[in-house]
Amino acid sequence: MGSYELYRKSSIGMSLTDALDELVTNGTISPLLAVKVLMQFDKSMNEALQQKVKSKTTFKGHLHTYRFCDNVWTFILENALFKTDNEIQQVERVKIVACDAKIISR
Repeated sequence: MGSYELYRKSSIGMSLTDALDELVTNGTISPLLAVKVLMQFDKSMNEALQQKVKSKTTFKGHLHTYRFCDNVWTFILENALFKTDNEIQQVERVKIVACDAKIISR
């Protein structure tokens, strides 16, 4: 297995997908190249977050829903409180997706 495709739904992932769609539609690049770019994006995002992000965050809240499928945990929290070293943020509802890092690095 390569990398999870989680970050394609982020704002940068959506922008990349839109740009690639436009390039494919205009005939500037092939659909195969667009797929390769997205696969590299998935790999690069996973590597960057694993290697470069060093901050720690704790959170707590009311667990509304949880699910475990294909080695991916999904949690939906309500009234969640997130704490980092110098910031506290409260949100009404948040979805957290957690994947097994051992599977990603294979």
